[in-house]
Amino acid sequence: MASPDSSQRAFEDFSEGSFKNSSKGSFKVYVDGQEGTTGLRLFDYLRARDDIELLRIDSDKRKDPAERARLLNAADVAFLCLPDAASREAAAMVENPNTCLIDASTAFRTDPSWVYGLPELDEGQRDRIRASKRIANVGCHASAFILLVRPLVDAGLLPADYPLSAFSLTGYSGGGKAMIAEYQNDSDDRLAAPRPYAMALGHKHLPEMQQHGRLAQPPVFSPIVGPFLKGLMVSVPLQLSHLAEGVGAEELLGAYRAHYADEPFVRVRPVEALDNLDNGFFDVQGANETNRVDLFVFGNDERVCLVSRLDNLGKGAAGSAVQNMNVHLGVDEMTGLGV
Repeated sequence: MASPDSSQRAFEDFSEGSFKNSSKGSFKVYVDGQEGTTGLRLFDYLRARDDIELLRIDSDKRKDPAERARLLNAADVAFLCLPDAASREAAAMVENPNTCLIDASTAFRTDPSWVYGLPELDEGQRDRIRASKRIANVGCHASAFILLVRPLVDAGLLPADYPLSAFSLTGYSGGGKAMIAEYQNDSDDRLAAPRPYAMALGHKHLPEMQQHGRLAQPPVFSPIVGPFLKGLMVSVPLQLSHLAEGVGAEELLGAYRAHYADEPFVRVRPVEALDNLDNGFFDVQGANETNRVDLFVFGNDERVCLVSRLDNLGKGAAGSAVQNMNVHLGVDEMTGLGV
């Protein structure tokens, strides 16, 4: 196993006093579900901010509905890092019309009364995020998939009814604290190999992948967890003969360049860039410790493979949530986030 990085140490070293923000900032922020992986990573991002006052709940009141409701309604922005049912419960506690909720669960990602928290989705998405008090943070697999597919559908290069398949390889931190502990225990030889899961092909991210990818049907999606802490890649293979005549790798890259021309967190990689591969191998962890997504097109004149890469705890979770907060509050979008 790789040696622990800063995020892993944060999981191990968390205590009530670990993330105290000593300054009083302009915006009050509360994290409901502060001891999960996304919650801990959020504190990692937020603790250095001098424009934020972090509201903290006493450890013995973490499950006290009245205290949680008080803090949720006192916040300018409240992050919900909870299971779906608990997120719905928390959202129902908010009566303050000025509290913006950013939910990290799957509960609201296809709900039309919530804005989808992917600023790069289209040219109007930032305005929607800025105006809304209900933001559904994007899923890690879904963000990587949608950022690959949506620009091609919008540009008319990829038919909405194309029978897409997608594969995702992700670090074990995506499975939460229990899976992290399982891998760090390192006592089961089976954990040394990649492990495909969601074999019934009904992964919870499919509804948002279809809806926000503007697809006629969900993809056949196969996720795999690997023996490394974090990092994620999604690959989408395409038969060029099923696309419009004349569409190849450069045309697909051109659509990406046009769509993401002014996006600070999206890097579109040229086909022949020497650092795309390392001795022929792809580095799944190449965007770790950033809020960046890297987009690639590999293949030949007959077939191509679209690939996106991100940090599943960064752009795939907590980093994306901070980016949505920045957009909503009207502060520099890159504040506190690395590229």
